[in-house]
Amino acid sequence: MKRVLTVQDISCVGKCSLTVALPIISAFSIETAVLPTAVLSNHTAFKEFTFHDLTPEIEPIYKAWKKENITFDCIYTGYLGSKEQINLVGDIFDAFKSSSNFTLVDPAMADHGKLYKGFDLDFAKSMATLSGKADVTVPNLTEASFMLGIPYVEKGYNEDYIKDVLGKLCDLGSNLAVLTGVSFDDKLLGVYAYNKKENKYYQYYREKLPAMFHGTGDVFASSLTGALALGKDVQSALEIAVDFTWESIDFTIKNPDHNWYGVEFENAFPNLIKRLEK
Repeated sequence: MKRVLTVQDISCVGKCSLTVALPIISAFSIETAVLPTAVLSNHTAFKEFTFHDLTPEIEPIYKAWKKENITFDCIYTGYLGSKEQINLVGDIFDAFKSSSNFTLVDPAMADHGKLYKGFDLDFAKSMATLSGKADVTVPNLTEASFMLGIPYVEKGYNEDYIKDVLGKLCDLGSNLAVLTGVSFDDKLLGVYAYNKKENKYYQYYREKLPAMFHGTGDVFASSLTGALALGKDVQSALEIAVDFTWESIDFTIKNPDHNWYGVEFENAFPNLIKRLEK
């Protein structure tokens, strides 16, 4: 059985970060190891939340794994709360990277043209360095803009612009860059990717849905990680991840009693598992 390590926080309520990554990657029949970077009562979109930093625990945990000769087929990082955590994740990459595994960074730090609360341009530069160490980087357009130090373009861009951004992301060091939230019209929304080694582009879209929810980036990155870890080719992995994310949102919209703080990805599992069984 494959083993994936995911490094990010636990928001105990809120359907994001580890409470998304753990069940989704497990649904791919992959052993999912976790390294929590912080524990929150619920994610920060709630009015009230508690926060406990676990930075001091990160190094002792991964060094214990090294002593036990534990290995991973993939290391996948999500939300990291500080430059210190970014540096520690870089150390984890150094400690566990091999020719037979891959690393994936979701630089979860910004959206809609703005950095998340508590982050600054210096943090974005550090995240760019970490993304450059990864085999795969999965930013949205805002995160890509901050990492590259270029103006954020919300809409009106063309394929040449997207290809240029993808090329610059790969120039940071990654072989595969995946831009999420790409749209060239008012009807479709999806992803555009570039494999530098093969000099090949990929794209996949679904119709735009009339709602936005917290945590959908985590749903996408987790399902993409699972698909790639199973050995799916890039195009198939992108399609699996986009479809699963889209269905998670669609199920949520169709439930008039849905919670506001996350998507009902659990209801999309049956279709995902049937697809993986083919």
